Formats: sequence, C-alpha cells, structure tokens
Amino acid sequence: MKVSYFPGCTLKNKAVELDRYARASALALGVSLEELEVWQCCGGVFTTARDEIATKLSSVRALMLAQQKGQPLVTVCSACHNVIKQTNHAMQTDADFALRVNNYLGADGPYDGGAEVLHFLELLRDVIGFERIREHVKNPLTGKKIAAYYGCLLLRPSQVMQMDDPENPRIMEDLIRALGGEPVIWAARNECCGGYVALENEPSARKKSEKVLGDAQSHGADLIVTACPLCRYNLSKYSADVPVVYFTELLAQALGVEEEA
Repeated sequence: MKVSYFPGCTLKNKAVELDRYARASALALGVSLEELEVWQCCGGVFTTARDEIATKLSSVRALMLAQQKGQPLVTVCSACHNVIKQTNHAMQTDADFALRVNNYLGADGPYDGGAEVLHFLELLRDVIGFERIREHVKNPLTGKKIAAYYGCLLLRPSQVMQMDDPENPRIMEDLIRALGGEPVIWAARNECCGGYVALENEPSARKKSEKVLGDAQSHGADLIVTACPLCRYNLSKYSADVPVVYFTELLAQALGVEEEA
C-alpha cells in the first residue's frame, strides 16, 4: 500500500528520529510512505483569523498533491497534522475561505477539500490495524510501563481532529498494548506542556512541563512517548528521571527495525 507523506520541516532536522522510525516501521507493515515531491512548511500554527490565507496555502497545495495521486495524506508531527487537518476542514466548511484560496491558486486549483488526512497513529489503527501490528512484533515491550503523552495538538479542536476522545483518549495506549507494553493511565496526558510559550515565558513552560512529568512519574512510568517534537523538546529539557521518546521509536524497536532506521 502507498500513501502520500508530509514529513514537515522539523522531521528533517531536529526530529529526524520521528521520521526515520515511522518510515522503517511502515515498510515492515507493508505501507510505503511516499514523500510529496514538492512541499513547504505547514506554518507550524493554524491561524484562526478567517482573513488569513497566506500561511495555509502550503497545506492546501500538499492536500491537492495527495488528492491528485488518489492517496490519503499522512503526517507524523502533531503540529503539521493539526494545521493540515484544520486547513482541510476550513476548505470543506468555509465557503468564503475556500473561494479566496482557490482564487489565489488560479490555474493550480481548484481544491475542494476532498483529500483524506491521516495521522500516522490513525494509519496504524484504522488502516493497518493493531491486531496485525501485534502479529508483526518481534521484540515485545514486556514489563515496560509507558505513559502516552498526547499534548494539545493531536486531539483539539476535537470536532475537527476527530482522532479520539479528547478527554479520555486511547489510541496510543492501544498501540502500546499491541506492542506488548503496559500503558500508564494518568491525568496530565492531554494537558499542555507549555511548548508555545517556551521562549517568551520560560517559567510558565517549565511549570507546565514539570506538572506533566510529575504526574507521569507518580503513576510509575518508565518512559513517556509522544508524537510532537515540541513536546519532546520541552519535556526532555526538564526531565531528569523519565526518558521522553517518540512513539515511532518504540514501534520500530518492537518490530525489530530500529537499527534499519
């Protein structure tokens, strides 16, 4: 199976592990992540101003390329997924926004919001299936208590993202079970780490991150997994005891393709 793949800027430099482990794991499960031939930064943040279209055009073009190929558009970075999914939703539901975007695109358009947008986690759950993943596990994560950290961007706004229950998600916990590990259920797994204020208000970011880390530790977590490069950076910065890794790294380890990545 082939899918269109939008890696995003951070996965090409600071978060290369998130990208490499995802590619290797997908191949082991029979899926080829075909990187889009031409892509630009997603913008990093979905601007809620209705008259702002410039920062969303790169996402629209990526969506168009995937639709032309007849493939779903898969992302791994939480921020990229949030921006692209919200942009696609705006193209589907906001006629004025869609009109202005397509007027700007001119001969390159139009785009009608018809591409399917999947996070890599959704690809694992809804397309490949956790049972199939379980069958491919070579190195089960037996004995490891793993805290899945969702943060803000995977789940919200819930009416647009529609990945999981924003208050009681389970997609990463179900993946951990499929890999043979023991998921930790903890209160702060969907709270903000303070990532977007890390530069302008470091004390606030530290307070938020330490709250998340403390909650994971109090529930006996051996490590924390995340899909967000900014969350990993922020939590790792303040964590002295609990390692913070990408969920794709655990997946590659369990599938026996970690060294290949």
